[in-house]
Parts: sequence; structure tokens; C-alpha cells
Amino acid sequence: MKYKIALFLLLIFALQSCQDENQKRLAENAKEAKKNAKIFNNINKAWIFIDEPINEVSEQNIKTWTEWRDFIKEIGDKPRKTIGAFQKKSTAISKKAMALNNSIPNEFNQPAIKSRISVLITKIKMMDLFIHLSQIPDDKVAFLIGEINKELVSLERQMDKIVERSKVPKEQGEEDFLKMLDTTRAIPNASVPIDPNLPRVE
Repeated sequence: MKYKIALFLLLIFALQSCQDENQKRLAENAKEAKKNAKIFNNINKAWIFIDEPINEVSEQNIKTWTEWRDFIKEIGDKPRKTIGAFQKKSTAISKKAMALNNSIPNEFNQPAIKSRISVLITKIKMMDLFIHLSQIPDDKVAFLIGEINKELVSLERQMDKIVERSKVPKEQGEEDFLKMLDTTRAIPNASVPIDPNLPRVE
């Protein structure tokens, strides 16, 4: 009889422990779900990219530069419902941004544009990295979205400057002068050896 009572009490104790464990797990799951919902809401609120051309030049690029058009379209499509959707979209944006570097039109194939595209790609890759972490720093993702928008504006303004500069007529002889400058820069400064037998003026 004592054994039956002891077994019964042990069974009750085990059931009570399981219930406590389940309640603890449920509480932790609820806390995690609440945290994930907050992260999702913060990223969802911040996920606004400048996907409209800010000037005529950028608008023309959408028509003629395929990679630019694909990139602008990609950042314009906002994901919905889950963090996973944002992660997939971030990776897709990163791939489209990388493609920009491989196909810059001749008109814009200049250091000022290349450097801005490189900075844009770096910030997009950082955003992609942060959004794929197990503990997503939503504040950093939101900050980087703002930074990416700044880089987009900077890039589009630089394109506009290049086009405006190309419209300014060159003066007569300016083209020859610029070519001459380029060729003189190309000639290395060879240091002339000093003859030790020559008299020196001190």
C-alpha cells in the first residue's frame, strides 16, 4: 500500500513538473513571438525605398539601362507578411545591385559613378547580412534603409551632373588641351641620375 501511495505521489509530482515545464515553454514562445512581431513591424515600417526617378536622367536610364531598371523595380516591390519574405527580398535586391557594377553605360563609366555604386552595394550587402542574423537588429536594418536611400539620391544626382556637363559646349582647342594633359600625365617622372663628377653649386 505504501508503494502505491508513493508511486501515486510520484506520478502527480511528474505531471505537475510537466505542466510547469509546458507553461514555461509556452510563456517563452509567446515572448519570442511578441519580440519577432515587434521586429517585423519595425522593419515593415522602415522598408520604404526611393524607387521613383528623382530627375530626368534617372528616368531615361530606366528606359535604356536594363540593370538599373531591374534594380529600381526590385526595390519598389515591398514584401509582405513575414520576416522570411523580407530576407528573400533583401537577397534579391543585393543581386540586382551587384549587376549594376557589371554594366555601367559608357556615359557613366567614370570614377564618381563607380564609387557611388560601390558604396550603394556595400550598404545593401550590410542590410542583407543584418536581416539574415538569428537575432535581427531591426534598428540597424532601418538605419541602413535610410542610408541606401541617401546613396540612391547621390548616385542619381551625379548622373544628372555628368549629363549636364556633357551638354556644355567645349571651347575651340579644349579637346586637344585635355588630350595633351592626359598624355603628359601618362609619362612617368624618370629621375635623372646625378653625375658625381659634375661640380655642385652650394
